[in-house]
Amino acid sequence: MHNQDWSNIKIPYAILDHAFLEGTNFSNANLDHVRFYQSCLTKVNFTNASMNNIYFGEYPYLEGHSSNVLGIKFLPDGTKIVSYSNDNTIRVWDTSSRKQLHILEGHSSIINAVQLSNDGSKIVSCSSDKTARIWDALLGQQLQLLEGHLKSVNSAEFSSNASKVVSCSDDTTIRIWDVSSGKQTQLLAGHSAWVKKVKFSPDDSKVVSCSVDRSIRIWDASSGTQLLLLEGHYSYITAVQFISNGSKIISSSYDKTIRTWDALSGQRLQLLEGHVHYIYGIQLSSDGSKVLSYSDDKTIRIWDLISGKQLQVLEGSSSDIKAVSFSSDGSRVVSGTYDGAIRLWDESKILSSGGRTIRIWDISLERKIQLTEGHVNIMMTVEFSPDGSKIVSGSEDKTVRLWDVQSGRQIQIFEVRIWDVLSGKQLQLLEGHSSWIYKVRFSPDGSKFVSCSHDKTIRIWDIFSGKQIGLLNGHSADVIEAQFMPDGNKIMSCSWDHTIRLWDAFSGKQIQIFEGHTKFVDGIQISSDGSKFVSYSWDMTIRVWDVSSGKQLFSFEYKDVTEIQFSSDDTTIVACSKDCTIRLWNVLTGKQIQLLEGHSSGVRGIKFSSDGSKIISYSDDKTIRIWNVYSGKQIQVLEGHNGYINCIHLSPNGSKLVSCSMDKTIRLWGSDNSKIVDVTETSVVHYIWRVGVQIGLSMEDSIWKNTKGLEDQQKLLVKQRGGIF
Repeated sequence: MHNQDWSNIKIPYAILDHAFLEGTNFSNANLDHVRFYQSCLTKVNFTNASMNNIYFGEYPYLEGHSSNVLGIKFLPDGTKIVSYSNDNTIRVWDTSSRKQLHILEGHSSIINAVQLSNDGSKIVSCSSDKTARIWDALLGQQLQLLEGHLKSVNSAEFSSNASKVVSCSDDTTIRIWDVSSGKQTQLLAGHSAWVKKVKFSPDDSKVVSCSVDRSIRIWDASSGTQLLLLEGHYSYITAVQFISNGSKIISSSYDKTIRTWDALSGQRLQLLEGHVHYIYGIQLSSDGSKVLSYSDDKTIRIWDLISGKQLQVLEGSSSDIKAVSFSSDGSRVVSGTYDGAIRLWDESKILSSGGRTIRIWDISLERKIQLTEGHVNIMMTVEFSPDGSKIVSGSEDKTVRLWDVQSGRQIQIFEVRIWDVLSGKQLQLLEGHSSWIYKVRFSPDGSKFVSCSHDKTIRIWDIFSGKQIGLLNGHSADVIEAQFMPDGNKIMSCSWDHTIRLWDAFSGKQIQIFEGHTKFVDGIQISSDGSKFVSYSWDMTIRVWDVSSGKQLFSFEYKDVTEIQFSSDDTTIVACSKDCTIRLWNVLTGKQIQLLEGHSSGVRGIKFSSDGSKIISYSDDKTIRIWNVYSGKQIQVLEGHNGYINCIHLSPNGSKLVSCSMDKTIRLWGSDNSKIVDVTETSVVHYIWRVGVQIGLSMEDSIWKNTKGLEDQQKLLVKQRGGIF
């Protein structure tokens, strides 16, 4: 429904939830009572439209924090919300008016956690500044400063009557404090690594803790004696607490599981499985009947504790979820994400924020959308076929999909293995790595491929037989990248062990080790003739190396690099960064020749055009930009995606560009009068087709002149989202 001329149309009560309306003309339209929940209204013209009682499903956001919001909690009566942020402050908000009531200042470093007393009158916070602090939630004043830990304090909890606080730290200790005096009353020692979470039992007689050492420990709160050691999780434990009036314990872990334990015998009772990535933590409902978990897979899951069954999956976050909590009556769930978002989930409402702001949503009539075609999760990568007639995409829904460029129709669905493109049949399932695989790369002749893994190994596979024909051992940490050299006889790899290594592809022997980086090496690129390569690292340097001598030729300082590329003639290097910039260097002289600025958020990746005259970049600012290499000027901005862009690819003849995004869509871009690689400032670049479902309300550059019936709160929301009155 995009780019339609629907001026003067009369469609009161129309349901346009998730509708894709970009560029459509609704001037003089009757849109009374129309629903626009999570619709794409970018560049829509609403001039003189009647919009009485329209529904956006969202309210204006709340502003106050000056940096990313890390977490949020309800006060027990639900009338107030407490949030904490990277700006080192805690803020108290009124739920109804959405106004900020108090700013709690005092911590000098990142606040790791905030908890409330049972009656909601007090707040305890803990920080990387080695302190915990107790605050009056109603007056917004600090009551106590708890000092004693030698390292970052990770968690702090009130006892049931708020007379005590228990805290744990990276110093491997747990400490119990008297709230009225602020003095330490008990020191519990026994963990061999950072203690991440600690909780009182319901009767305050015991304390349970979990640690990076993969153990759970139960302590006597009065004497400080360790009572039980619970072992079974095979990775870092992220959360633990008592349930069932203290008779059981529940825990979550990076091993993707939730477990319940008998608090007296230490035996495991239940194993809850469903998450596909690390579980960051868990929260209990107030009646103890349900537990919610939140994960690196960007979902929140609600479980029934009696049966152990999964009740619900809450999806919609485009970033890793940092913290979650039930409301006091168990009807709502509030979550905070790494991108600064806060969301409130239930059958009717969501509260969210972007970066430093907080928004309130209403989704009472939202229906579950089932996709008959297309990925059902975020698209991570796209690429044209060699002849440019097809596009392949990969998604977090664990599928690879093949699309027809001409029609935009889906041709095939594959699960991620080796497949025959024409028949759709699986050719090989290759097993051997003992942990997750970072990259796979074909050899130049297509007969082999190389894989690298978290298990610190590199493996070479024969495509036709599916057999492992080489195992390269030597790196002492995760191998992030491995690729064949242009001659196909050697393999180059880089690792978080700070090194880059060159291997003989036939014997598996290490030929050369390149040392110099002082931190994790995150990526490498090899020149087309194989004589040089470039690497980038967490040590904030880019280094250019000569392959034959093993010597470093140049080193450039550049922090937070996300990708690096050689030009086709190997004379120029381009790199991009989370600092929003793109830089180019001359390979022969080592001098910087261009600084490209224009993106408003981190640049995720770059591509050279085949002739090296242009660079195409994509960014977290949701735009794709085309640049002139020689002048450093921006030629075109491609706007339309409503989420971070994860990948772009240029068709082999340079005529089209395909992109995929966290907004769960793929877009194919073209220009009527020229190829993408030949566009000028005056060229009109547009998307040819788009697949996927619109997620998130977008209003950038929409026109609302003389619209009738909008409420003040709706007008404010439109302005905040980039609409023009």
